[in-house]
Amino acid sequence: MGAALAHDFKAGELRIDHPYATPSVPGLKTGAVYFRTLRNPGVQADRLLSATTPVAARVEIHQMRMDGDVMRMRAVPALALPARSELQLRHGTPNGHHLMLFELKAPLQDGERFPLTLRFERAGEREVMVWVQTPRRPAPGHVHH
Repeated sequence: MGAALAHDFKAGELRIDHPYATPSVPGLKTGAVYFRTLRNPGVQADRLLSATTPVAARVEIHQMRMDGDVMRMRAVPALALPARSELQLRHGTPNGHHLMLFELKAPLQDGERFPLTLRFERAGEREVMVWVQTPRRPAPGHVHH
């Protein structure tokens, strides 16, 4: 069953492993997209510059960090993908990154899928399919406002 649920994508040398979103919180117009991993096995660095999706008005790359017991987020202009590196962008990972969806056109519901176009500095654009799934366990202090 796990292999049937796995979904990976390529963009040039880059490997995009299992893009997923968490169901949106009722009443909020924001959501978040994560990746099991973003891999750059190549010899040249790349950067994730932006993303777009038809399910939201805009998408921002966000950096998360723990400040005591509170998860803080801030937008960053790009996400560095060094050569021969692997980044985990998982829900609940402190001091990590995710893509923030703003002005959702409809709530993200468990089991749905939607397209997301990623734009990389070197690898160009790549559309991936994002699966909406409930995390196995909630992340403490991780609420999007």
